[in-house]
Order: sequence, then C-alpha cells, then structure tokens
Amino acid sequence: EVQLQASGGGLVQAGGSLRLSCAASGFTFDDYAIGWFRQAPGKEREGVSCISSSDGSTYYADSVKGRFTISSDNAKNTVYLQMNSLKPEDTAVYYCAAVSGSYSTMPWEYDYWGQGTQVTVSS
Repeated sequence: EVQLQASGGGLVQAGGSLRLSCAASGFTFDDYAIGWFRQAPGKEREGVSCISSSDGSTYYADSVKGRFTISSDNAKNTVYLQMNSLKPEDTAVYYCAAVSGSYSTMPWEYDYWGQGTQVTVSS
C-alpha cells in the first residue's frame, strides 16, 4: 500500500521556522520525485518545492526561494522541507506528493498524495 505521511506543521510566529517531513512507503522511492504543495482557504493548490530522488534536482517557487530548503534522505524514504523566515502568507495546508520520474510543478501529474499538514504563521 502506497503511503505518504506528512508531518511537522504547526503554529509559529512570523519569522519563525518549521521543518516538514514526508515519509514515503509502498513504492520505489528512488524512481519518484516528491513535491510539496500548499493550499490556502479559497486558493488553488500551488507547487512550493520539488525534488527528484534520482538526481537531487530541485525546484522552488519564487515566493519561497531563499527561505525554504528541500532535501531527501533516500535511506529513510523521507523528504524534508525546512521553512525559515516564515510569513503569514505561508499559512496553508501543506501536502506532499509523489510522481514517477522527474519532478513536476503540476499537481495533476502526481500519482500519490499525503494527507496534508497545517502550517499557520501568525503576524
């Protein structure tokens, strides 16, 4: 059974940090890319950051460049999203997802999704 377990969300003040984790199981991790997406109330789901497990290539949305860092521990089948200098506009439910091959910024191209973790940044 494929599972993506996102965790690490919470409530933090503006300027603070959180680290999200996405633990994957049930598929060959090295053959997939993992993406982090977020969705705020009333807004469309947007790609935040992605990483290809095979070559480590990464993507960051302009809104998070320089503040967020994605990394992958292939031995643990886990992808992390370190979020620093958080802003109130980062408030959303964050989802991790897996797509076969290279990463994509298009959510509809992803094969598997986790359940989401809430990130709330207070001003």
